[in-house]
Amino acid sequence: MGGSQSREGLEISDCDEYEEGEEDNEECEEARSSSGIKSQFKTPEPIRSRETTDALDEVDAKFQSLKLKYSSKSPSPNLKNAVKLYLHVGGNTPKAKWITSEKLTSYSFIRVDPGNPDDDEEEESDDEGTRKKSNICWVFKIGSKVRTPVNSAMQLKMFPEQRRVDFVALGVWAIKFFADEDFRAFVTKYQNCLFENLYGLEATEENRVKIYGKDFLGWAKPEAADDSIWEEAEDAFSRSPNSLTPFRANQDLREEFEEAANGGIQSLALGALDNSFLVSDSGVQVMKNFSHGIHGKGAFVKYNGGGAHVSTSTFEHSTPKKALLMKAETNMLLMSPMTEGKPHAQGIHQLDIETGRVVTEWKFEKDGADITMRDITNDNKGSQLDPSGSTFLGLDDNRLCQWDMRDRKGIVQTIASGDTPVLSWNQGHQFSRGTNFQCFATTGDGSIVVGSLDGKIRLYSKTSMRMAKTAFPGLGSPITHVDVTYDGKWILGTTDTYLILICTVFIDKDGKSKTGFNGRMGNRIAAPRLLKLTPLDSHLAGVNNKFQRGQFSWVTENGKQERHLVATVGKFSIIWNFQQVKNSNHGCYMNQQGLKSCYCYKIVPKDESIVDSRFMHDKFAVTDSPEAPLVVATPMKVSSFSISSRR
Repeated sequence: MGGSQSREGLEISDCDEYEEGEEDNEECEEARSSSGIKSQFKTPEPIRSRETTDALDEVDAKFQSLKLKYSSKSPSPNLKNAVKLYLHVGGNTPKAKWITSEKLTSYSFIRVDPGNPDDDEEEESDDEGTRKKSNICWVFKIGSKVRTPVNSAMQLKMFPEQRRVDFVALGVWAIKFFADEDFRAFVTKYQNCLFENLYGLEATEENRVKIYGKDFLGWAKPEAADDSIWEEAEDAFSRSPNSLTPFRANQDLREEFEEAANGGIQSLALGALDNSFLVSDSGVQVMKNFSHGIHGKGAFVKYNGGGAHVSTSTFEHSTPKKALLMKAETNMLLMSPMTEGKPHAQGIHQLDIETGRVVTEWKFEKDGADITMRDITNDNKGSQLDPSGSTFLGLDDNRLCQWDMRDRKGIVQTIASGDTPVLSWNQGHQFSRGTNFQCFATTGDGSIVVGSLDGKIRLYSKTSMRMAKTAFPGLGSPITHVDVTYDGKWILGTTDTYLILICTVFIDKDGKSKTGFNGRMGNRIAAPRLLKLTPLDSHLAGVNNKFQRGQFSWVTENGKQERHLVATVGKFSIIWNFQQVKNSNHGCYMNQQGLKSCYCYKIVPKDESIVDSRFMHDKFAVTDSPEAPLVVATPMKVSSFSISSRR
């Protein structure tokens, strides 16, 4: 199965939905059902044929020319919040189309009590000062057909030139406005309601400063942000002597390998040398690395019997959720959660890949007390290739540390002095309830980026884990995964409904270019960019349509630039071209309000939810391809794709 271009959505026409009586009504009901929308709406009454309607319209026009009292059937601009409502049917089939659901209707933003979501008494109020912030949320409503909380799960996409917005609400909908000012008023109201739902505060200038801080007002007001950093980064990218094949709009994906795995794949561990590995609920499957992907070698290491002999005496065994390669990829660390559904682990198993045996069971301990870890990662982007490497990083909800395997007791090796398990950050905010770390990643030199439950992204230099050099504010959604380029200039954070791309480059007071890992960025901070799916693609991705594991392509060499970004969303692997995303003149960014969002991507669809999608190491890129192969793992299969450039 090959890759496909992102589906921007079919052009909406203003023709009538129904042409002939009852047959069309039945077709519409069937279409609504196929879109996953419950049949809760009344079937419209049959209308007259097209010829009859045209004849009547001609008579109507003559009556109007006589300036008699006449009630027109055309949409009335005097209706408050008037819109035309459309429904997308047919999914991604050849029969896909937009149908008119309501020729004339109106929308409203209402405030409801979450404890009583069906209560519509809390209607929109003009008195902003009377709102109850603690227990009221905004809901978007269109007649009896649309009712959904105002949040990022709507995947709302704006088309200013068409006075149109598309969104998801038990199906894919679109509304068109009758005037530009109506469209702009809707966008402003939507963004204010979204802010209030996210933060529990009214969307005032004062509250925006409170949430984002004075240095990050460009995140709240992107139109006022300094975009020059993006432009400078783009210029530097194009001047790079190590740039590979330039991006072409007609790049294609071709599938090289697809083969069945041993089943129950939980994670993917790509190697930069000879082998890569599929970690399943019964063992580790060894794959051979090629310039066109990975292919099975037939070797399989079982956890219990016939190889690994994993003991459960130290801590309860469950399926490993994280595998980390070390010691020139001859060893693998397997971290299993204490219980299914909870990511924290009390220790790790060290697997010797060459012998297929677990050589050590390590326990996390600090000052004589057992502790847990949420995640582990390598010291830097290339440290898994170091044959003498014996340290790795650990992350828990309120703890960031380095572990050293040379000490049989597993003592924590903290870079910063001090015994406190909670790493405080004192750069403007104090987290009295902890940092709520969720994920982390490292640069080529060992600097660390950490994502948190509150959406904040913190940057730590390689010399200190106690004080964050920079802390980017959250956009209201938890960061579930984070990655960073080898040079530390770009960060990619994953949330359930979008990816956030952040530039860490800034110019210090001496005019020197630095990153947020080694200096305070001050107030010249570029606004981030968001990578999103169109509402239609988000709906088609499947039930589990959350963004997961957004990451850059893989380089471990100074001067090399990552070329692509990839993430999984349900049954889709989504690929963005990095250079295109950074281009300030990219078409996606024209006439946008709010943070700039990119919708240009390629889709690799699969038949089941995808476990992970990752690009192989840059060394496997060949001369006729701008990128190393992409490996896509599902619970039962693994596939490899190459990006080819058609001239």
